[in-house]
Amino acid sequence: MDVEHLFTLEHLLFSSRKCRSCGKEKDLLTDFYQTRKDRGAYPSSYSYECKTCTVKRIVQKRKQKWDPIV
Repeated sequence: MDVEHLFTLEHLLFSSRKCRSCGKEKDLLTDFYQTRKDRGAYPSSYSYECKTCTVKRIVQKRKQKWDPIV
């Protein structure tokens, strides 16, 4: 039974992921940070929060932490 024609490499590899913060589906390799660099390019080595949401979260936390009292 030959099933190679039914599947492509794209079906076996994750190319997109849904962000946990914003809920949008984005490209895995360009829009998510790689958290475990020693594991290579496996999907499990990328975060579940996109880069834009991560930057927004960090900026918001720093504003709350370093907001001077006037």
